[in-house]
Formats: sequence, structure tokens, C-alpha cells
Amino acid sequence: MTRSLFIFFTVFTASLCTSCSHKRDSALLPKPTALGAAIVESSGGKQTAQAGTLLPQPLVVQVNDEQGNGVSGALVQFAGAAGVTFDPPNGLSDSSGQVTTNVSVGGEAGRYQIVATTFDKSHKKIELKVEEIALGYQQTLGRTLADQYCQRCHNPESTAERVSNYDNLEIKPHAFTEGDTYNKISDTDLAAVISHGGPALNKSALMPAWGNTISKSDIQALISYIRSVSDPPSRDAGPLFAKN
Repeated sequence: MTRSLFIFFTVFTASLCTSCSHKRDSALLPKPTALGAAIVESSGGKQTAQAGTLLPQPLVVQVNDEQGNGVSGALVQFAGAAGVTFDPPNGLSDSSGQVTTNVSVGGEAGRYQIVATTFDKSHKKIELKVEEIALGYQQTLGRTLADQYCQRCHNPESTAERVSNYDNLEIKPHAFTEGDTYNKISDTDLAAVISHGGPALNKSALMPAWGNTISKSDIQALISYIRSVSDPPSRDAGPLFAKN
């Protein structure tokens, strides 16, 4: 076989395999019976999980028509950066127009952009982008500390494991997701408030001092967690991973 013929055969075989792969992928997709006009998040965005693990709640998206009503039978596909997995990766919307998937974030700490895609009646692609948060080791430790010491006052929602004290406080604490507040406070000042209480920065005396309860390294882990969940993101929130 001549060199030119060998090169042609190699390129042709590669293109044939690629074509077959695309056909197989298309064959695996469920066939839509309807098309929508918009896709929106129903629930599951901006969750946190340790890097490389499953988010605590599924991501639910909804396909709507021009009037905002749910569309049944529309195809939705999910995609993300390398390392993000979906179960299932695609599906047809149910009777309420919704598709549900379980998402595992990638193995690196940071924010992961998830893209849900459907098509309208002109076969134009419609995308919804949401972000999920993957925590590193220090941030995961900070979340544990926040759950143990902070969330009873900083989170207004009660759970089966924790009754919120938020409504009983005259001065309401800020949720750790409130980036507009926390992004203006330096790490040094945050450490001072956590260690010595609210009066350290002329804040509410209802904020207790934790310096004799948790270590300096734990305080830094707590600050790292606060930075990771800030909305809007802080400059220390970590990288944003998105599908190329």
C-alpha cells in the first residue's frame, strides 16, 4: 500500500467511525413528541456538595410554551464540564413539562456550569445555564462547622436536625450566601468577628465570640466555606468550570 493510499484509508476510517458514533448517540436519544419555547429552572440550582460527589437534591428543569405552560414530551439534554455526570443525561418532559436529573460535580473545587438544552418549533436551540458548587476539603470542613455553630441563627429555615433561632433575633443575621454583604468584608475582619463576636467590628452583640470554641484553622475553613457559597461569587469563590 502506498503512503498516500494509507493516509486516505486512515482518514476515511476515522471519519466513518465518527459518523457512526454520532448516529449511535442520536439513536440513543428519546424521540420528542413536542417542542417548547423556553426552558427554566424549577429547582436544584446553586447547591453545594463535596467535589466529586452527588448533589443532595436533583436538578429539575421545565420546558414551557409561549404562554408559560409546561410542555409534555419535549427533549432535554444536560451537559457540563469534564468530570460532571448526569443520571439520566437526557429525557422527555413529563406531564408538567419537567425533566429531572441527578448531578455529580467534578473532582476539583469550584463552580460548575450546567447546561440544559431543548429546541423550539423552528428547531433553534434553547439553553438554560445553572451553577452548582463543589467544595474542597477545607470548604467541606467549613460547611460542617457552619452547620454545627452558625446555621441555627444565620439560616431562617428549620430542619429536622436543627430548629432555627432566626425569627427570635431582633437583629437578623445575614445568610452566608449573601455575597453583597460578605464580599465587602475582608478575611481579617471576618476572622475577628468570628473569634471575638460582633462588637469586634461594631456589629450586633448578639453575634457571639467563638475564638475559645473553635481553632484558628477552623475559623479559616469557615471563611473559605463562606467565600465559596457567596452569591454573587466572591473573588475567592474558586474557578468556574464550563463545557467548552
